[in-house]
Amino acid sequence: MKSIDLVATAAANTFRSKTRTILTVLAIFVGAFTLTLTNGLGTGINRFIDDTVSSIGAADVLTVSKAVTAGAASGAPQTYDPDSVAAGATDPGRPGAGTTVSALTDADLDEIAAIPGIERVVPAKAVQIDYVQHADGERYVVGAGALIGGQTPQLSAGTAPTDSADALETAIPASLVEPLGFSDAADAVGATLTIAVSDPVRTPHLVEATITGVTEAAFTNTTSLTTNTALEDALFAAQNTGVPPDQLDRYASASATLATPTTADEIDAVKTALTDAGYFGQTVSDQLGTFKAVIDGIVLVLNAFAVIALLAASFGIVNTLLMSVQERTREIGLMKAMGMGSGRVFSLFSLEAVMLGLLGSVIGAVVAIGVGTAVSAQLGQTLFSDLPGLQLIAFDPLSILTTTVAIMAIAFLAGSLPAARAARADPVESLRYE
Repeated sequence: MKSIDLVATAAANTFRSKTRTILTVLAIFVGAFTLTLTNGLGTGINRFIDDTVSSIGAADVLTVSKAVTAGAASGAPQTYDPDSVAAGATDPGRPGAGTTVSALTDADLDEIAAIPGIERVVPAKAVQIDYVQHADGERYVVGAGALIGGQTPQLSAGTAPTDSADALETAIPASLVEPLGFSDAADAVGATLTIAVSDPVRTPHLVEATITGVTEAAFTNTTSLTTNTALEDALFAAQNTGVPPDQLDRYASASATLATPTTADEIDAVKTALTDAGYFGQTVSDQLGTFKAVIDGIVLVLNAFAVIALLAASFGIVNTLLMSVQERTREIGLMKAMGMGSGRVFSLFSLEAVMLGLLGSVIGAVVAIGVGTAVSAQLGQTLFSDLPGLQLIAFDPLSILTTTVAIMAIAFLAGSLPAARAARADPVESLRYE
């Protein structure tokens, strides 16, 4: 019997007992459906996290600060540090809000830049915005965040501020579009935004910038401006009006751009070198890595339940094929009497098991894709409407193919016992079987 005839015969034999086959396929379907859906959940959320990471900062940029002491890490009382500076306001727009860290100076920046693997170091200039205003409209409190090298903000309209431009440019968050008086995101692009900051003696200074785009909400601050370097410098200068120049080189952190291309091992080596020098470096991926670890853990647990379902289905395959072998004993004897070898008989029954696995996995994957796509679209319009760009359940063709092949392999292993029994059958005894 030729190979193509063997496959055709196996396909035909699969449906000899339709009820038994359907029940076995349904058992496989449950496992395949669950595996495809849970893998889609992990793919969708991790893809959203990856997109968010790229919108916050590039993978080859480290945020560097002075190393945290053991006491600070544990929350114990700290001795006074006259060189400490504010690091990240917890209540944007209110002077004095936030935590403090040991300041980086120009000397620190030079030392960081000298570490092998680091190409460029740019200090993060802390800017405290009092309010923003468009025309004569209402004033709103916002935060500010400068572009990091390689950053690609997620935009609902317009473009990101040009970091190399001399013009003062900013992107406003979507949450400020309507409050500032714009009809929609596109209407805000090109408009002038007035930004107010105060110097150390509370004298207000107004800086005007052009709105180049509107950023979507994600894990980042929903009321934070994205500024280019020129605007950041202008705000920083206005905020520090009257401060002696030698008192301005105090920064909470700095962005260290690594020499490209970089690998994970090279990034780890730079982090180690920073630690040895008394600094702490972290990528955005490190900061959001916990989210991915939690999601991967949940998906792993859900996949475990799907594997249990597949193991239960494998017993169904064994039972189905054992009964098939018993019912077709005389047929097996006749095939062997006509010259079919034991290997061919084994292949025939193994193919029947693989057919069952293929049917269950394909049907499970198709139904899971349909259900997952519909559920994801519905949740995106309701529960997760505040997270634009999130496709909760996304399907990766390679993952689906891997799942299908794995289920077929389980089916093959489950069918090997009945197939081996059929292959060992004595043709004379089989022909005598009643």
